[in-house]
Amino acid sequence: MTQKIAVLISGNGSNLQALIDYQRQHPSAYEIALVISNKADAYGLQRAQNADIRTVALDHKQYPSRQEFDHALSLELDRARVDLIVLAGFMRILTPWFTEKYLGKMLNIHPSLLPKYTGLHTHQRALDAGDTEHGLSIHFVTPELDGGPVILQAKVLIEASDDAASLAKKVHTQEHIAYPLVVDWYCKHRIELRDNLAYFDQQLLKTPLLLNAVI
Repeated sequence: MTQKIAVLISGNGSNLQALIDYQRQHPSAYEIALVISNKADAYGLQRAQNADIRTVALDHKQYPSRQEFDHALSLELDRARVDLIVLAGFMRILTPWFTEKYLGKMLNIHPSLLPKYTGLHTHQRALDAGDTEHGLSIHFVTPELDGGPVILQAKVLIEASDDAASLAKKVHTQEHIAYPLVVDWYCKHRIELRDNLAYFDQQLLKTPLLLNAVI
């Protein structure tokens, strides 16, 4: 039975588009049942509507606390009966209550090679540190910000000519390949969270998988 996913966004939704495109090419991989944005003007909502996917805009500013927003978000997700929540540029810090409720059923993509550079401005921070490589990490979401077990990473070289914008473009290209692949794995029960550890094909991931090694 095809697994149902919800995608949470805040902006342009380029990773959402990658997930939509992958679903079109692999109809049995998963079903995007719902897209939720905390910003009503997020372009990603239009992407979803163009693909005939149900959308919900939940303006976080209309809720007096993070807890009340997260409860409203949870109601929408439970109503849709989704099997997996995919954070794709969702610019909200989720409460421990929410992350515990969906523990093992929520993925995030972060633009750095975690544990390096949690939080924001990762591309510039990698440049400022003089790193020779940068990339992305896809991980299970836990209450620790950007701290859940990493499933897959993709690396890009940092060249002398790179700035934050060019580095972001390189990373985005890899994101659009990597995220649909990991979502597909989850929906085929190939990855899971056990005791705060990531498993792939029933084997403990002692180190994250690398994209160029699995495609």
